Amino acid sequence: MADETDVATAGGVGGGAMLMDLAWERQQKKTFTAWINSHLRKVGHQIAEIDKDFNDGKLLLALLEIISGDKLARPEKGKMRVHKVSNVNKALDFIASKGVRLANIGAEEIVDGNLKMTLGMIWTIILRFAIQDISVEEMTAKEGLLLWCQRKTAPYKNVNVQNFHMSFKDGLAFCGLIHRHRPDLIDYDSLRKDNPEHNLRTAFEVAEKSLDIPQMLDVEDMLNQVKPDERAVMTYVSAYYHAFSSSQQAENAAKRIGKVLDINKENERLMEEYESLASDLLMWIQQVIPWLEDTTSEKTLQAARDRLGEFRSYRTDQKPPKAEEKGKLEAHFNTLQTKLRISSRPAYMPSEGRMIHDIAVAWKTLDSKEKTYEEFLMAEINRLERLEHLAAKFQHKAAVHESWTAGKDAMLSADDVEGVGLAGVLALKKQHEAFESDLAAHEDRVEQLSQISKELEQLGYFNSAEVNERMVAISENWDTLRNLSDQRMKTIAEAEQLQLQLDELRLDFAKKAAPFNNWMDGAKEELQDVFNVHSVQETQDLIDAHNAFKANIEVAQGEYDGLIAVAEEVDRLGGGDKPNPYSNLTRDDINGKWEEVLALVPHRDESLQQEVRRQEEHDRLRLAFAEKANAVGPWLEQSTEYLANLGLQNFSSLEEHLEALHTEETKATEYGPNMEELEDANQLVHNAFVFDNKHTEYSMDTLRVTYQQLKTAINRNINAVENQILTRDSMGLSEDQLQELRQSFNHFDKDHSGELDRNEFKACLLSLGTNLGHGDDQETNLTQMMAKVDPNGSGRVTFDAYLDFMTRQATDEDSAEQVLQSFKILAGDKPYITEAQLRSDLPPGQAEYCIQRMSPYGGEGAPEGALDYQSFAGALYGQSDL
Repeated sequence: MADETDVATAGGVGGGAMLMDLAWERQQKKTFTAWINSHLRKVGHQIAEIDKDFNDGKLLLALLEIISGDKLARPEKGKMRVHKVSNVNKALDFIASKGVRLANIGAEEIVDGNLKMTLGMIWTIILRFAIQDISVEEMTAKEGLLLWCQRKTAPYKNVNVQNFHMSFKDGLAFCGLIHRHRPDLIDYDSLRKDNPEHNLRTAFEVAEKSLDIPQMLDVEDMLNQVKPDERAVMTYVSAYYHAFSSSQQAENAAKRIGKVLDINKENERLMEEYESLASDLLMWIQQVIPWLEDTTSEKTLQAARDRLGEFRSYRTDQKPPKAEEKGKLEAHFNTLQTKLRISSRPAYMPSEGRMIHDIAVAWKTLDSKEKTYEEFLMAEINRLERLEHLAAKFQHKAAVHESWTAGKDAMLSADDVEGVGLAGVLALKKQHEAFESDLAAHEDRVEQLSQISKELEQLGYFNSAEVNERMVAISENWDTLRNLSDQRMKTIAEAEQLQLQLDELRLDFAKKAAPFNNWMDGAKEELQDVFNVHSVQETQDLIDAHNAFKANIEVAQGEYDGLIAVAEEVDRLGGGDKPNPYSNLTRDDINGKWEEVLALVPHRDESLQQEVRRQEEHDRLRLAFAEKANAVGPWLEQSTEYLANLGLQNFSSLEEHLEALHTEETKATEYGPNMEELEDANQLVHNAFVFDNKHTEYSMDTLRVTYQQLKTAINRNINAVENQILTRDSMGLSEDQLQELRQSFNHFDKDHSGELDRNEFKACLLSLGTNLGHGDDQETNLTQMMAKVDPNGSGRVTFDAYLDFMTRQATDEDSAEQVLQSFKILAGDKPYITEAQLRSDLPPGQAEYCIQRMSPYGGEGAPEGALDYQSFAGALYGQSDL
């Protein structure tokens, strides 16, 4: 436009009037002088008279260098007119080089102090360097500045900006512009249209004190002139535009920095939370493992069973909540990594020993220790059951033997050979022969006791010392009896010549009664023997053995009848009233023991039948558990397989996929009562101390772990889809775009593992049209891409990392360069920033966050306490240490 690029000697903006109104001239002089001084003060200069202080061209060149940012030719140092004209010409040539046509203005007029020409030149400079670059909705210069004023003052009553003279006369437009950008500086509602002097004075004073805009207009000129000078007002308003534009730029920079800092603070909070959760879980595992490694043997069966109960309580009460914590920790880690990828931050590497892999290894170690500990407890219980059975058997046999040997040493030591007749000696001899027969029969029992005591000692029986002590006593007593028996036989042999009478019948009774009595003792032991079985078949084997014993009763009955017949024959011969010199056993003794044996047979039958019923009950418990386990096992396998196939289906949206996963989550939760019923059935089996089950291939531990793994897998998939939704929404992806990326990923995921190896990832990128280059460049570019999607170097690419990588290729996002530029704006283009600047432009929390983390600035020319924002901006994106 003519009024923006040409300079006429006339006074009006449009060039229509030939003479400049004196009032306008005075107002322009004041305004332009103030505008010039607002720039010259940056280099320590001021002017007083605009038509005189530019005569030598030096300050004019200085002004142009400041407002243009260009380096101009050095002014002539001489003071002659030719030097002054040369300097002014340099200035005018520079103005012309910026596309401004100067009409009727020459260097001589400026050197000679022509006020009109000087004002015209200054207005040209103001138009070109302060107003022409203003652009609002494709309008520039004057129209753009006017539109800016209209937009900013539209909400204010009594303000209607249509021009740069009358619209600003009452001062409300100035106040509205200030209030719109800094409502804290002016109470606009208290202003009145009928008090323009107050309004103008308020705007000018506030602009100068709080916005660093010098007062370029006088209140009196604005009030007294019928129509204020348009150029003066435009010049002053342009200062408002540039001041608020810089403020808005700083505000935008502060917002960008604030956003980045908030993201970093949230990420740091999530990292600290992960470290805390991981530490707690690992500490719990470390505390439990020593307990599981304690394989100290128990002394009693009940103590071992108590330890087994404590272990099962740990399995059902303590471990499941920790398994849930482990799943939540994995989901927390995945969410954090997703947020870091979305915000272009480096992947989070937990502190040493707290990686997800470390936790998985610790958890696997815990499972292994549990298995080993349970196997130890079961072996310990079996060992102690065997020990208790052997100990009871030893005590029973020892009691029977000690009962038989009681008084035998006194009998063998008795001095009853001398003083008896021949018949008595012969009787004593036969009696002792019968005793030796009995003694020989008892030798097997002593050997059995010795074997049992040795086995108890080998198996580590806690009371083995007492058993050995008792065995030593039995052996010593046995040796004593053997010696006494030998001595007595020698004594009787020496007197045998004196003993000629022999009672064959009594001798026959004694010989038959002793082994039969020994057999009955053995039969009583067998019938009263305790048994330890674990199945119906083992019980049936005992029943078969007992039936075989009952079948032999008829043979024993014959022996019994023979003995009774001998005794009756003795009675018939009249010798029944005399004791049998060959045996201490009587017919009553034989009768009593025989009746005891016959009475024990049905008692043994009843005991075995009770054991059959107990084992049948065990089988019923096994079948009850197996029926439920055989239903739960296939359901878990099918659900696990369905969940694996769910990720390969083509859903219309991520929300539909998420809904399907939530459905599976609901199914798994609702299936919980079935698991509880199975746990109850399993508890009944364990309470009965049943440890085997041939009716099912499933164990409670396996089903419990599979169920927990199913729920964990569902939660992990839900977390992954939610992260994909977060990525999609933050990156602005459509469902079709996301579906295309998913289909491409699934197509190259040949093993359906949910991950791509390097070659699969390369093929997927090429199928989507990604340019990887050629030859060696292709592998180099692929390696760089793999570093982004696989920062841990595992050689595998997850779908989340693949999705984040593909979306970041097509979206604009905050970068270290953008944040660095924002800090540069707040710092006023300086390479450092001060605490005062941070506190002025950022919220308190964000300002303190920066101050605590920024390093001191090490460059030259910086004030004390200056901070290095450049390295800090790079650290926010992982380019250096924070």
